[in-house]
Parts: sequence; structure tokens; C-alpha cells
Amino acid sequence: MVLGRGIDWRWVGFKALAHALALLPLASLVQGVIEDSLGADPVAALTHATGDWALRLLLLGLALTPLRRLTGQAWPIRFRRLVGLYAFFYAFLHLAVFLVLDLGGYWTQIFEDIVKRPYITVGFAAWMLLVPLAFTSTRGWMRRLGRRWAQLHRLVYAVGVLAVLHFLWLVKSDLREPLVYAAILAVLLGARLWWRLRRPPGQAPARGA
Repeated sequence: MVLGRGIDWRWVGFKALAHALALLPLASLVQGVIEDSLGADPVAALTHATGDWALRLLLLGLALTPLRRLTGQAWPIRFRRLVGLYAFFYAFLHLAVFLVLDLGGYWTQIFEDIVKRPYITVGFAAWMLLVPLAFTSTRGWMRRLGRRWAQLHRLVYAVGVLAVLHFLWLVKSDLREPLVYAAILAVLLGARLWWRLRRPPGQAPARGA
């Protein structure tokens, strides 16, 4: 149903629901802090949960283009910016919890950890690559950058690889969960490579591929 000045209220409702779902993990964490139910090490729980949700939303964002191609429907792409910004939001919280709560405000120590700990090195690199993607996610930046916008936003593939590698290096014993994420990322990137190889010579790639 389209009412008012061309506003499709169905999509307004769908977007509102998507926002609510994306904020549920944050609400759960806030409730855990208030009720003191995050376990013996609440800082570690906050750090891991925000990192997990950043990675999950990043993979979900990468899944939307293949979903569009498989279904032949355009609606998944309408959620891509929203999902990507929430992935950055949880990544920001992940870094903030580490800096403020884990390091206790000794922010200069982060540079020592970046050099000494490979999992922090790749995690921080993934975060740094997400910053320009979030900053240029608007339609205005799409118009300003033109073709360069799509080239810039292909950095999300590198972000995905670095984020999974960060998780793999972080976990020291049970690798099952990070390996599941690695397998999902491999499928999503492999599908893109397959479609690229099958594309006739000279044909432009699909937008947002």
C-alpha cells in the first residue's frame, strides 16, 4: 500500500521491524548489565557478544546480493545499507568495550597490542576498513563517487576475511563456531567469484555484486 507522498508504508513497517531486530542484541546486553547476569567476566561477555553480532550482521549483509540473484527479487538490496550500518555499529561497540572497559582507559596500550597480538592487528584493520564504508554509505556519496563507490565498497570482502581471521586467532580451543563463519564467508565469496567467471566478456557486473 502506497499512501501519502509516494511513501510505501509496507516498507516503512519492514524497515522498522529490521531496526528492532538489529537492536535486540543490544537490548539483551543492556538488560544483562542492569541485572548483573553476564557471568563471572561481564567485560569479556560484552566484548565477545558485540564482536559476534558485528560478524553475523556483516555476513548477513554479504548474503543479501546472492539472495537477490537467487530469488530474482530486488527487496534484499533495500536492507543492505541498514544491515551494513548495524554491523559497523556493533563493531564500534566491540572496539569501545575493549578500549574503555578492558584496557581501562589506557588507550595507548592498543597500539602495543596491535603490534604484539596478530588477532588484534587483523581485527583493528577490519574496523578501519569499515569506517570509510559506513561514512560513504549514503546516496549522496554514491552520486559523488560514481563508479568508484562500488570499487570502494568491495573492501567489504576484505573486511569479512579479516573479521573471520580475527575470530579464528582469538579462539584458542574450540574452533567450531569461527569455522562455521569461515565456511559461510567462503560460500558467499565463492558464489560471487563463480558468477563473475560466468559473466560474458564485456558485460558489466551487477550493481552491488
